[in-house]
Amino acid sequence: MAYASDGIASHRLPPDDYVRNFADLTPPLSRHEATVAADRCYFCYDAPCAQACPTHIDIPLFIRQITTANPHGAAETILGANIMGGMCARVCPVEQLCEEACVREHAEGKPVQIGLLQRYATDTLMAEREGQPFVRQPDTGKRIAVVGAGPAGLSCAHRLAMLGHGVTVFDAKPKAGGLNEYGIATYKTTNDFAQREVDFILSIGGISVETGKALGRDVTLTQLQADYDAVFLGMGLAGFNSLSGMPEFAQVTDAVPFIEELRQASDKATVPVGRKVVVIGGGMTAIDAAVQAKKLGAEEVTIAYRRGPEHMKASQFEQDLAKTSGVTIRHWAVPKSFDGTDGRLTTVLFDHAPPGLNGPPETVAIQADMVLAAIGQSLFDEPLGRTVALSGGRIVVDAERRTSHTGVWAGGDCVFGGQDLTVAAVEDGKQAALSIDRFLRGAQALPQAAE
Repeated sequence: MAYASDGIASHRLPPDDYVRNFADLTPPLSRHEATVAADRCYFCYDAPCAQACPTHIDIPLFIRQITTANPHGAAETILGANIMGGMCARVCPVEQLCEEACVREHAEGKPVQIGLLQRYATDTLMAEREGQPFVRQPDTGKRIAVVGAGPAGLSCAHRLAMLGHGVTVFDAKPKAGGLNEYGIATYKTTNDFAQREVDFILSIGGISVETGKALGRDVTLTQLQADYDAVFLGMGLAGFNSLSGMPEFAQVTDAVPFIEELRQASDKATVPVGRKVVVIGGGMTAIDAAVQAKKLGAEEVTIAYRRGPEHMKASQFEQDLAKTSGVTIRHWAVPKSFDGTDGRLTTVLFDHAPPGLNGPPETVAIQADMVLAAIGQSLFDEPLGRTVALSGGRIVVDAERRTSHTGVWAGGDCVFGGQDLTVAAVEDGKQAALSIDRFLRGAQALPQAAE
């Protein structure tokens, strides 16, 4: 990634600082710490934490298994519901899901550490056991094409393989993993965990992965429908929403490629960053980009969001993480223009219009030599043609993740109404696989969920 500004540079920090800055955000629990943490669970009947989990992991059961010194059994309980339980333990906003629902959170303001316990169990199994605890059923002779090797696609592929079907996964990127590999802050998933989890998932057998194959460029939906018994679309969102009407500067780029470059860099020091960085947006991508810019050595990092803190998609935990990392968050800041000299960005202008403001908004200028836009992504729908119905620029699916076209399912970030979470994408893939299996075996489909 090349920049025209002298303010953007690599190797801003001493080498040891990069090692420290990009170390594991939350160190794993030891066996003793896990036992102590597990003992706090009340093992609730009809547990609210399990209801809050999009993949419906039996949380009380796996925690009880940890208390009985059976982390492998705990991991099997987790992975049976969520094959990416290891990654989800690292990146899920548990403070908004299972831990927020925990009865101890409501009683004491201190929930059971469900996320860390889930990581303890899954990490223990992956470290101590070769292969995985799941076995393929006899080969059915059916073949399914999965487009996208991210959480939705890999979850779908794994469940289909368990059920005895053959799966081919196509992905445009050089490596499988999707956003787990390319789009998550480095400090959240260290030691190449995303690829180790991919290898773990594929070890069940019956799944082949063809990387560098993009829908519309290398394969077509019509071709896949002709060659396979079913198709699952889980290609995520490859397009970037733009800051329309703004002057163009080389120092203004999207946050996702910045995060991807950092994720793939063997030496974090080689990734260039500005001295004064402005990140536009209020979601998880904005937080990840801003915090990592600071960890790369940026002197000033500002997140500018057009609405108030309660409207930000990033969780309160993530917002607090940004602040404690030295990032300033400015609310009610609507991008107005960029300013610069001789092609070099110097300033971002915002309209500051908080609620209750009388009169026109105030213009606020923030100095910047680098801007990262994190204002959402969009679906490349051209390869889909008119095959499946879309709404809001995403694929419409029913409760079984069936699209409007027979034989085609979809899940993950590319579907309309999704949660844009790894755990939700995993559930989409799992439910789609179960629906595909029923379809291929001639079983009756589940009734549609009431709208």
